[in-house]
Amino acid sequence: MKILTTSISEKFKLSEALIMSSNILFQKILLMLMSLLVVAWMIFMISQNSRKFWSALNLPISLYHWNNFTVSSEPKTTLSPLKSPTETELKIKRIKEKLDQLIPPRPFTHVNTTTSAAHSRVTILNPQDTYCRGDQLDILVEVRDHLGRRKEYGGDFLRARMSSPALKAGASGKVTDFNNGTYLVSFTLFWEGQVSLSLLLIHPSEGVSALWRARNQGYDRVIFKGKFVNGTSQVFTECGLTPISSAELCEYLETRDQEAFYCVRPQHMPCEALTHMTTKNREISYLTVKEKSLFNRSNVGVEMMKHLEHIHVSQCYQRENIKEKCQIGMKVPVPGGYTFEGRWITTFCNQTQFNTIKIKDCLKGKLIYLLGDSTLRQWIYYLPKVVKTLKFFDLHGTGLFKKHLLLDAERHTQIQWKKHSYPFVTMQLYSVIEEGYIPREIDRIPGDKNTAISITLGQHFRLFPIDIFIRRAINVRKAIERLFLRSPATKVILKTENIREMHSNTESFGDFHGYIQYLTMKDIFKDLNVGVIDAWDMTIAYGTNNVHPPDHVIGNQINMFLNYIC
Repeated sequence: MKILTTSISEKFKLSEALIMSSNILFQKILLMLMSLLVVAWMIFMISQNSRKFWSALNLPISLYHWNNFTVSSEPKTTLSPLKSPTETELKIKRIKEKLDQLIPPRPFTHVNTTTSAAHSRVTILNPQDTYCRGDQLDILVEVRDHLGRRKEYGGDFLRARMSSPALKAGASGKVTDFNNGTYLVSFTLFWEGQVSLSLLLIHPSEGVSALWRARNQGYDRVIFKGKFVNGTSQVFTECGLTPISSAELCEYLETRDQEAFYCVRPQHMPCEALTHMTTKNREISYLTVKEKSLFNRSNVGVEMMKHLEHIHVSQCYQRENIKEKCQIGMKVPVPGGYTFEGRWITTFCNQTQFNTIKIKDCLKGKLIYLLGDSTLRQWIYYLPKVVKTLKFFDLHGTGLFKKHLLLDAERHTQIQWKKHSYPFVTMQLYSVIEEGYIPREIDRIPGDKNTAISITLGQHFRLFPIDIFIRRAINVRKAIERLFLRSPATKVILKTENIREMHSNTESFGDFHGYIQYLTMKDIFKDLNVGVIDAWDMTIAYGTNNVHPPDHVIGNQINMFLNYIC
């Protein structure tokens, strides 16, 4: 019995051990199953929200993810890791921050609280009966609102000009903003005779603030339409500088320079079938009704010096002003010159006036690239009028915006104009087969001592947020730096944009946008060894107010260009 009892006891203990062991195993299996269920649930939730998660990480404007220059038709669902801002992105941010400080928000409750040209006070400092040529005339401006109250902040968009119509003479004035409602307007008296002074209130500071906010609010003021061709079939789809919709897109990416353009992909056609582009303005505004009233025709470009009499300037004494010959790298002051008898006369260098013979000699053996918009295309139309041996060579393009080529075979002169790439705004259909951003065009130029490049950017960028212009200007600068590494003898001349019609669509095309770009371009290129043709200063002096200045202005721009290259 003892033996039996012992056997039963041992069996009972063994059974109990087996049961405990199976319970532990069951608990482990259950725990593993629960873990697998949790992991599966997490994967499901992430997959459902991944698009939202990654899109939240990426900025809408910044384009950080690039391969080489590519044409892609994949929908924008690729998950790319978030990368640190590039050097270019940081530069863009710094410049935009500076501009935001320059143009702070100025909300207003009523038009009566905005700057009034009629109520502002203008005082000549140290007035005299007769002034001497070469002297500086200073004028103090105290701005007031429509109720006659003194304003305590600046930021008004003012334009100063002096002129003598009988002498075909003009010059811009320099405006200094003290940011407290007072301005100093300085005129250098370049010529003798009777001189008229003008100070225009283009926009009050409240209007400037509204334009700045509205400009940077959207990319949709322009509708781009891309033409795709496949055999006898063709179709137009919507395109733009930013992704248009959730539709399947063709992405035209410029890798290195972080530039991008998008089109809705047409059915049954590859993205490479894009051949032409056209644009039209969208009926859209980011201004309030109250803000729009500031840009009525009667409120734009109002004279603030109506009550000032003409001043008289005499020779007084002979001034010896020996200047160095105009050359690349010189700093251009404001004003950098003046017009007299219709000619542009520089104030910072000794300028040569080129007649037809001198132009031919200067251009002999030259290879000249004109890269930009139609204000630079005017040059290539002007030159054959003066130099009859320059003939257009037919490259079999169509339309005004095709590549233009001038040749003088005997003198081995070649001059070509090519428009800049997107954004390019025109209702006319233009080819994009050889489309290239200016930095890429510069990269294709070998360069040498007989090569010269002139570049202009501006008018077509006014309709878009400022970061588009800043990025392009930075990329152009980088391309010029690369050019100077392989060919430091190549000459590069920047032509700033010019003023245009005073009463065109202010929100889209107004000169305030151009002036901000003018300041930005000068800042980006300030320490680069290039020549500058200050078309902004020049067209104020001429008083043209035309996006395409007349031939006599174009001729003087070209004369300045020739001074730099010869």
